[in-house]
Amino acid sequence: MARFWRPLSRGATYTRLLHLWVPAAAFSVWMWVAPELPWVPALVLVPVGLIPVVRVGEGVQARYMLTPGETKPEFSVRPATGWRDRWRTVLWLEARMVLAFVVGFATVWLPILSYTAAASVVGRVPEDMPVVAGTEPHWAYALLVPVPLLLLYGTVVGLGELATFLARGLLGPSAAERLTALEERTEQLLERTRIARELHDSIGHALTVAVVQAGAARAANSPDFTDRALTAIEETGRAALEDLERVLGVLREAERPVSGRPTLVDADRLLESARASGAKVDAELTGPLETVPGPVSREGYRILQEALTNVLRHAGSVPVRVRVRVVDGSLALDVRNPLPDGRAAPERGSGLRGIRERAALLGGRAHTGPDAGDWQVHVELPVG
Repeated sequence: MARFWRPLSRGATYTRLLHLWVPAAAFSVWMWVAPELPWVPALVLVPVGLIPVVRVGEGVQARYMLTPGETKPEFSVRPATGWRDRWRTVLWLEARMVLAFVVGFATVWLPILSYTAAASVVGRVPEDMPVVAGTEPHWAYALLVPVPLLLLYGTVVGLGELATFLARGLLGPSAAERLTALEERTEQLLERTRIARELHDSIGHALTVAVVQAGAARAANSPDFTDRALTAIEETGRAALEDLERVLGVLREAERPVSGRPTLVDADRLLESARASGAKVDAELTGPLETVPGPVSREGYRILQEALTNVLRHAGSVPVRVRVRVVDGSLALDVRNPLPDGRAAPERGSGLRGIRERAALLGGRAHTGPDAGDWQVHVELPVG
C-alpha cells in the first residue's frame, strides 16, 4: 500500500503535472476565444516544431520538469540539425498537447464528479449536472466519492510517466549529437590528462627538491648550507607556483568549441598535404559542402583523412581518386587507389574499423575493400 501512494511524495509527480498544465492552459484560452476552431493549435504546432531552437526549449523543460534531480537526463539541449530531429520535435509537441488536454479535463471534471457524489448523499444534487439531476439522495453515493479521485490519481501519475517516456524517445539526442558529446568528453579527458601530467612534473619536482634540501640542511647542521638549501627551496617553489598559475589559467579558459575543428570545407588543405607526401590525388568535390551539419562534416573529414593516410601507408605514391558529393540529402565519399602489385591489401588495423564505426554511428554505411582492381573506401552519410 505504501508503494502505491509513494508517487504522491515525489516532487517529479507535481512538476510533470505542471509541465502538462502549461499547454492545457494555452489550449483553454484558445477555446475561449475561438471554440469553433479547436484544431488550430495542433496545426500551429507544426511550423513551430520545425524551428531548430524550439528543440532546445523543449529539452530544457523536459530536463527540469519531467526528470528533476536526475544527474544525466537524456534530453537534447542543442538546436535541431536535421529534418528528422525537427519532425521528432513536432511529434513531441503534438503528443504533449494531447496529454495536456486529457490531464486538463481530468483535473477539472474528476474532482467535480467526486464532489457531486458527496453532495448527492445529503440531497444537495446540483441542478446543472444532467447525470445526477432529479435523483434522490442515497447513502450508496458515498461509495462513488473516492472513485473519481482514484481515477485522477492514476491519470496524473500515469500520464506523467507516459510524457517522460515519450520525451526520452522524441527529445533524446540523435546519433550526431551523441557523437559530438563523445568528442567533447574525449577532449576533456585528454586535457585533464595533460594537465595532471604537467602538475605531477612541476609540483612533484618542487616538493622533491624541498624535501631533499630540508633533510640535507638538517643533517649538515651548517648555517651556510642551510641558507643555500632555503634559497634552492624558495626558487623551486616560486617556479612551481608559476607553473601552477599557468595551469590554472588554462582551466579558466573556455573550452575549444567543436566548431573550431576541421570539416570537409577544409578538405583542400588535407588533399594538398597528401600531394606533398607523394600521392597523386585527383579530387572532385561537388555540392554545397558548407551546408552539411557540423558533426557529419567533421566525421567526413576524419574519414577522408584516415583513407588518405592508409593509401600513403600501404600503397605509397600511387594515383588516388577522391570524390566527395552532397546530393539528395546524403554525403557520399569515395576514395580509390590501385592495389600494390595487383594484390589485395590486408584489411587490418583499427583505421578501417574506425571508418565503419563512424559511419554507423551517424546512421550511414561504409564499404572498404577491393573493387575492380582498386582498393576502395566508400562511405555514405545522411545529412538531413
